[in-house]
Amino acid sequence: MKKDTAGMGKLLRNRFMIGILLSMTFLQLGIWVRNFAVLLFVMEKTNGSALAVSLISVAEFAPIFIFSFIGGVWADRWKPKKTMVWCDIGSAVSVAFVLLALLLGTWKAVFLATLVSSILSQFSQPSSMKLFKRHVPEDQLQTGMSMFQSVIAVFTLLGPVLGTMCYYQFGISVSIGLVSVCFLLSAAVLSLMPADTKSDKMEHSNSMRIEMVQGLHYIRGKRILLLLGTCFCCTGLGIGFIQPLGIFLITERLGLPKEYLQWMLSLNGMGMILGGALTVMLGKVMQARSLLAVGLAVNALCMVISGLSTFMWLTLLAQFFIGMVTPGFQVAVQTLILKNTEQAYVGRVNGILSPLFMGSMLITMSMSGWLKDQLSVMVMYLLAGVFFGVGLLIVSPLFRMEPLAEAKGMNTL
Repeated sequence: MKKDTAGMGKLLRNRFMIGILLSMTFLQLGIWVRNFAVLLFVMEKTNGSALAVSLISVAEFAPIFIFSFIGGVWADRWKPKKTMVWCDIGSAVSVAFVLLALLLGTWKAVFLATLVSSILSQFSQPSSMKLFKRHVPEDQLQTGMSMFQSVIAVFTLLGPVLGTMCYYQFGISVSIGLVSVCFLLSAAVLSLMPADTKSDKMEHSNSMRIEMVQGLHYIRGKRILLLLGTCFCCTGLGIGFIQPLGIFLITERLGLPKEYLQWMLSLNGMGMILGGALTVMLGKVMQARSLLAVGLAVNALCMVISGLSTFMWLTLLAQFFIGMVTPGFQVAVQTLILKNTEQAYVGRVNGILSPLFMGSMLITMSMSGWLKDQLSVMVMYLLAGVFFGVGLLIVSPLFRMEPLAEAKGMNTL
């Protein structure tokens, strides 16, 4: 334990880690305030129009498919720190224009804040992974990613409360203004991180299209990355089955009022915070592939329990454990990707693998309502558990590989 504490202390003295954690704190605050302020504002303006609310999700998720590949290639071609700084500045400026439009009476401009910010994040996220690869020692990558995910876990619980409170206390104009300030603060923090090197901006004779194809060939040639990508698709399909159905778990399986959903979400968020802390502490004890396997197995079991349970306490306990293993699952995936990807391909690999989960999730999410009516909410949760079980089988070859086999002597699993 002393060794783990010393490792965390060393990481917290790392200039990059301090900067990226502080930047993520500002970004998460801005994103959650933006998401809930825009959601509540649009619902108020449209009298709860389902179409208008769905357009918010389209503005948030559509750029992932359109720009993720491009952002990954860009991260491999351009200076990552500069990319992240200018993306945050661009988000702040776009939000400022939205604030101006609101003051002039054009409320529909709020969709622009979500759209532009989501587009720019597809360029910023792969660049942040490149910087992780460079500035965090390989034996501390897992702990570093755990600390990164812990910040996200905290805001998963606190974000909705902060966003809702900000909107109802100060209104849409102040909320949007706060979002712009948060993005600017993130850019300011990132500008203080270690400078990009001259080699970051490399001359590329190939077109971006060719480099995308090279990224696909690279993943196909790396068995670990291919297994992770397939697992992404499988778990995404499983999550999509149940993502919109939590409310029916409460009302149909448990026979309780819909207001009880908040307790299930709160327990899940508390589990994520505890899981983030545990993942940090276990970073030196458990290998990434073990964290991944535990995450898949617990998710599969708890989804089955959630579907079968008719007891409130058992359902809440299952949701708590799902939240608890989620940070470890995410940390394991990112650690395995970074440890088994060469520096020159980090951006493209992240840009290609990241949309696989989201795309798969949206496929089954679009059918989940219809399938639930044809089957039942219990069957939907059982199907989700089965898909996570299949995901576990897909990555099981990781435990039969030699630690250095896939990384050509560079990395460990």
